[in-house]
Amino acid sequence: MKNKLYIIKIGGALIDDEELLNEFLEQFSDIKERKILVHGGGKLATTLADKLGVEQKIVNGRRITDKDTLDIVAMVYAGGINKNIVAKLQQKKCKAIGFSGADANLIKAKKREHAEIDFGFVGDIEKKSVNKKLISKLIKLHLVPVFSAITHDKKGNLFNTNADTIASVIAQALSSKYDVELLYCFDKEGVLEDVGNPESVIKNISEEEFSVLKNEGKLHKGILPKLENALGAVKNNVNKVFLIKETELKNHIENHHAGTEICL
Repeated sequence: MKNKLYIIKIGGALIDDEELLNEFLEQFSDIKERKILVHGGGKLATTLADKLGVEQKIVNGRRITDKDTLDIVAMVYAGGINKNIVAKLQQKKCKAIGFSGADANLIKAKKREHAEIDFGFVGDIEKKSVNKKLISKLIKLHLVPVFSAITHDKKGNLFNTNADTIASVIAQALSSKYDVELLYCFDKEGVLEDVGNPESVIKNISEEEFSVLKNEGKLHKGILPKLENALGAVKNNVNKVFLIKETELKNHIENHHAGTEICL
């Protein structure tokens, strides 16, 4: 039987709230099984860009990453946010170690190619992009990897890469070695049928149901990348995938009642 591994992704709303982040990391630290944390942090990068007078361009909900913006996101994601999380986890006796994809060549990316839009220093990744052998060695040393949303191309270039995708692809790569459960933690109780009603959680979503909900315009645009990456994980042998509220992590680990489960 494969060993259990939790891969947990958190985003900017949680990272922006120091009290909530601290409570979440307490729950994360208490997980006895093997675990990996993946974080984004878009709001802090945008705030710093505004302070520095670096204009931010968003196309179809995705950030155009020019050189100045890359410097900012690398500084914020792989620097400030990552090390802050690692320090808080050390305080909670969790042996965390922070990474970008460039560190030890853990995640190698390719520059995003698009027929009409130049996204700049944005990198796309797939399952083979992940150095699963080395990550497994880190886990065997009882270390807890904490990944920022920065990757590289092994040619000296850093890339801004979607954190939801990083979590999904790491989960896919490690599913051959571990019984992987991927958790997307965000500020809703799960995928909601009515975004204004926290009790309208859809308990299970399949690929077919996702297509129907998307075509009917019932899904908020912010949830689409999470669901697309969650489905990608399920289709690539990740054992379980859930979208849950950040404050429900402990409850979910203990009872498996929280949020929305993604299935084939």
